[in-house]
Amino acid sequence: MESCPAGNDEISSLRARIDEIDTSLLKLLNERARVAIAIGKAKADRNLDFHSPARERQIYERLCAINPGPFPSEAIRSVFREILSASLSLENPLKISFPGPWGTFTHLACLEHFGQAGLLVPERTLRDVLEAVERQRVNYGIIPIENSTEGLIAHALDLFLDFDVRISAEIFLEITLDLLSSSSTLQDVRRVYSHPQALAQCRSWLQNHLPGAELVEVESTAKAAEIASSEAHSAAVASPLAAKLHELTVLEKSIQDGPFQYTRFLVLGTRDADRTGRDKTSLVFYTRDRVGALHAALKPFVDHKVNVTRIESRPHRKRPCESVFFLDIRGHRTDPNVRKAISALAAVCSEVKLLGSYPEGRGPSGER
Repeated sequence: MESCPAGNDEISSLRARIDEIDTSLLKLLNERARVAIAIGKAKADRNLDFHSPARERQIYERLCAINPGPFPSEAIRSVFREILSASLSLENPLKISFPGPWGTFTHLACLEHFGQAGLLVPERTLRDVLEAVERQRVNYGIIPIENSTEGLIAHALDLFLDFDVRISAEIFLEITLDLLSSSSTLQDVRRVYSHPQALAQCRSWLQNHLPGAELVEVESTAKAAEIASSEAHSAAVASPLAAKLHELTVLEKSIQDGPFQYTRFLVLGTRDADRTGRDKTSLVFYTRDRVGALHAALKPFVDHKVNVTRIESRPHRKRPCESVFFLDIRGHRTDPNVRKAISALAAVCSEVKLLGSYPEGRGPSGER
């Protein structure tokens, strides 16, 4: 094949221009890092929290709003998440706990929200995560709270009754479940390991493609991958991250039933997030078992024009004559109408506990 000197010269020239741009970007990144360090020192002098989720959101939204393209706005979020994460590590690295082990979808949610520079601390259970946050051994914790197939995770909800923590953010993570194995073909797979919810999310695919395989429930998708990496004729339903961590072959990608599987995670801290104008507030209230109790509890939200987006009831574990209701509403607790509604709720309930006000998360397809 004949060479094309003119074409090669053009490519070399464009690559040289790319190198110039990369050098400029590097200089600007270091200049930004120096400013971030100065901000960290100013915050320390004033005894202010060094991490501001609301400020991070403002940065993302401003940059996406002014982006003329062709660089995609979703990629801007990914790039600047890592820039913000690295900058924050220069001020004071965040410690984030999550229910381990490594390679779970909660691990992936940590990376999606906080970036690669956070100090991640895997815990044994959900309860251990909330305890680490309450005792301030970490800055934040992340736990799963619901998924699109099985609904709310009830025992995670109940933990809010035992710990004094605040919800500071929510994350919607689209779930991609792969079939991982050290085997090379589906025909070799006799046993499939995974978390019960992951198996439920892939029930139809597994019945159609591996009808004879034994399905074994384990405590996490990451544990399933760990087992599959050392056991012959076995596979795991787990994340692409787990495949990478355990050096497994992806036999089939995206085996979940339906295209819109997601899990909602909550970011837990010790204080509310600042108001953004697009917020949620979560709370718990207790009512006695009497006619009209729930109607009386919800009436203040109608009166003050506060939108209730979710309500869940749970039996009270210690008071058999009372019910516990978990409520999500639109707005921040500092909004006048929300403040008035919560005050009126407290007047008709035996107890009200605020779980936190936080920015409304971006849904599975990007909507709010």
